[in-house]
Amino acid sequence: MAMRALRYFGDPVLKTVADPVTRFDKSLESLVTDLLDTVDAPGRAGLAAPQIGVSLRAFSYNVEGKIGYVLNPEIVELSEETHEIDEGCLSVPELWFPTRRAVHAAVRGVDTRNEPVTVEGDDVLAQCLQHETDHLDGILYLDRLDPDRKRRAMREARERDWFWSRR
Repeated sequence: MAMRALRYFGDPVLKTVADPVTRFDKSLESLVTDLLDTVDAPGRAGLAAPQIGVSLRAFSYNVEGKIGYVLNPEIVELSEETHEIDEGCLSVPELWFPTRRAVHAAVRGVDTRNEPVTVEGDDVLAQCLQHETDHLDGILYLDRLDPDRKRRAMREARERDWFWSRR
């Protein structure tokens, strides 16, 4: 349908726990189409509904040729093995910081017909699944940084023109 405008760090919708999807209708199909259209741009790996101002538990992903979406996702598996991987966010543009993530992750949820869906992956896809599920719980990747990196990231974010409270 359409590429939707993004919400940026500082917008309260990004720090709010999203509501479960309970209505499986045409408006949900439109939302999923918008999530897929919006994530389908160079440099984008994932997009959660709150990032376009919709407080529902839904996200899309586009990682290494794997494109899809999950509604009402829950992380059902995380590897014990972790690594620090550079992470950025469409809602925190231009800022990248090493973030500790599980090397492997799996999420379980449903599709637009309320049928079960499981998505799992390693490395970047695992990072994406964790990152987008965090968004649905009102968590930004900045919240996962060690204290020194977080202070630096918060300072840098507040100085940017896109920071929500500066608009």
